[in-house]
Amino acid sequence: MNINRLSVMAFFCITGFSVNAKVVFDIKNKPEVLDTSRIFDIDEIVVVSQPKENYRLRMQALSSSSFSRNDMSSLKVNSLCDLSTYAPSFSMPDYGSRLTSSIYVRGIGSRINSPAIGLYVDGMPIINKSALNFYTYQLERIDVLRGPQGTLYGQNTEGGLIRLYTPNPMSYNGTDVKLSIGSHFLRNIEIAHYSKINDRFAFSVAGFYNGCNGFLRNTTTGERADKINEAGGKTRLVYDSGRHLFLDFVADYQYVKQNGFAYGLYDADKAVTADPASNYQNNYRRNIFNTGLTVRLKEENFDLNATTSYQYLKDYMLMDQDYMPADYMHLKQKQFQNAITEEITIKSKNDIRWKWTFGMFGSYMWLKTNAPVYFGEAMTKPISDKIQNVMYSAIVGSIAQKMIAGGMPESIAMEMAKSIVDKAGGVSLDMAMTVPGIFHTPHFNLGLFHESNINITDRLNATIGFRYDFSQTKIKYNTTAQMDMIASVMGSEATYTLSSHILNSAKDNFSQLLPKFGLTYRMDNNNSNLYISVSKGYRAGGYNIQMFSDILQTELMNNQSNAMNGDYDVPHTNEDYEKINKTIAYKPETSWNYEVGTHINLPDNAISFDVSAYLMQVNNQQLSVMAGNYGFGRMMVNAGKSQSCGIEATVRGKAFNNHLSWIVNYGFTHAVFKEYKDSIKVDGKNIQCDYKDKKIPYIPVHTVGADIAYRLDLAGSKIESLTFGANLSAQGKIYWDEANSYSQPFYALIGARVEGKIGNAILTLWGKNITNTRYNTFAIDSSATGTRYCFAQRGYPVQIGFDVRLSL
Repeated sequence: MNINRLSVMAFFCITGFSVNAKVVFDIKNKPEVLDTSRIFDIDEIVVVSQPKENYRLRMQALSSSSFSRNDMSSLKVNSLCDLSTYAPSFSMPDYGSRLTSSIYVRGIGSRINSPAIGLYVDGMPIINKSALNFYTYQLERIDVLRGPQGTLYGQNTEGGLIRLYTPNPMSYNGTDVKLSIGSHFLRNIEIAHYSKINDRFAFSVAGFYNGCNGFLRNTTTGERADKINEAGGKTRLVYDSGRHLFLDFVADYQYVKQNGFAYGLYDADKAVTADPASNYQNNYRRNIFNTGLTVRLKEENFDLNATTSYQYLKDYMLMDQDYMPADYMHLKQKQFQNAITEEITIKSKNDIRWKWTFGMFGSYMWLKTNAPVYFGEAMTKPISDKIQNVMYSAIVGSIAQKMIAGGMPESIAMEMAKSIVDKAGGVSLDMAMTVPGIFHTPHFNLGLFHESNINITDRLNATIGFRYDFSQTKIKYNTTAQMDMIASVMGSEATYTLSSHILNSAKDNFSQLLPKFGLTYRMDNNNSNLYISVSKGYRAGGYNIQMFSDILQTELMNNQSNAMNGDYDVPHTNEDYEKINKTIAYKPETSWNYEVGTHINLPDNAISFDVSAYLMQVNNQQLSVMAGNYGFGRMMVNAGKSQSCGIEATVRGKAFNNHLSWIVNYGFTHAVFKEYKDSIKVDGKNIQCDYKDKKIPYIPVHTVGADIAYRLDLAGSKIESLTFGANLSAQGKIYWDEANSYSQPFYALIGARVEGKIGNAILTLWGKNITNTRYNTFAIDSSATGTRYCFAQRGYPVQIGFDVRLSL
């Protein structure tokens, strides 16, 4: 059998950090590595198509991080959460489910509604925030771009952009198998096959299963509160005519079923988080299917790219919203989404002084959310008891007044009236309350963009970009709050229903001009450079749906007396609906980012060094807070102005003829409110609070990530090499509320691994959080019980596992 070989400069090392290594690609058996000591960008070596950019990442006027396939293996990256802190200023905490995919970069982030960080997978934009957190496998590279990327990538990339790439079967062939087992019956299997049929056609297929029995137990239900099972498969088909036409089709399906939201009561004074204790076992199920087709026409002077994608999501969530053993309230939420996107770009390709890109982007998302809220006995009984007492007192008082009018002393009359009522059956009241709701929230987006890169001199490059972004968001809501009261009065029964039904719609249009300016100065022939940039970021406005139960509950409480004599439905006027629509709406968030930085390859290219400093000013900061008077659900509000500044640095290198490799990342983020006032309830009274200069919640002040590995070659042994590695992931301080009243101190997690290479197999013994550090990944306020409590999600304890990777 003939084996095709192609010698190129490529990236490979046992731990996966940047190194220029001469690689001989064996179409059947994978790359063979010949070590040198030079360091280059990962995006110089792991070749992927970039339909928009004319320069590699470290030659652009922006701060970025790239991770190769071996990086992800060394750091045990199975989701984007696992990259937290390994890219400076990047944090994606594990909030307890695949649904909650909050990503924070440079003081920008969002727990609900529109994301602040964009995500592209093989050129497809993933537009629903509920689909950002998924199992990542068989990836060739991940890019993390920090700072606004709105000019080329549009709205909701205000904090940055993440790009994921799968291996191209045209250049990567063979079969990969991975088996893992670990603590608490962590189990994992991945299988992938890549095949090049001929010079024009190649394909790949891959599948996985991942599961774990969980680490936290719900003390009320007895179940593991964080167990997970998920599986999926994907395929990629590539056609290359060899001259002008290139077709690339990808399809990816994943299903997850998990117990989630394992929040326990947090004692801020003792800094102790209890085990989860909700009476309902929180859980989440999700189906996602993403598919896309890229058509590329390669002409002599330009490339034309068109990417069309379809995205499907169907999920179900059960959440005990009070997180307590008593039954106060719980939510069942179902989402059903269909979305289509189309992006067309044309990019110059000749080595000329003016490099340009023009493009158009359009998307439409249909989203239906069915989110009924159920109120339990712990919530309804105090209300029914209050009404029951009022009814009892009124009946007893009426009977007593007649006796007093006949000349009986008041004290005796009251006692006799109570006796009469009690003997006749007394007064009792049972209550049931639900808030069903269906919400349609379609969203349309259109963007027109251009970017020019002009070589002013051989070393100085100017970047100028503009994007016009238009979006339309709509909401159609049909929701009801219903309180059924079954009253038994002195042997007679009656049922009264108090209800409030709201049915309406609203829409809003938003448009923005998103400019970008940058200067890059190349300092030497190794592409070391200095840069400055100014860019505008933008996050779309929209409508809250989780706060409707709070609105309707307020209406029921204000109309209790109207239901004492029979059924009553709260009427609504046009003015009421205008008030509701204003209450549920929030404005777009905009920001300006000012940045200076450098990408340096030190002498002999043994070390690369990246550093950046930035200032980001944000207007109409979108902030997730507990809804209204009762705190039933979360809502997005605009918090006025905020400011974020910081420093990001990465240094990586190799030594001892590439046997030692290392990387260190550090990010400092100072994110504070500059204008934000809010009203909170204390002892039933509204009090004005000014949060000026308070730290923005959920943003780690410091992020630190590091990895070091040493490879020991064993000549003449069945074990070809042993690699010893260790890594560090640290972050903090993280404030959990706007008042900065409680927080997570700085903490560090240490991991270690030993890898042995035997032929086509790599065996790895690994540990995560080997010091068993106790920390919280998330904390939240809840007033569902009538008292303000804090609940937190504990981080995972020490984990140990064993992997086997085979390349066939």
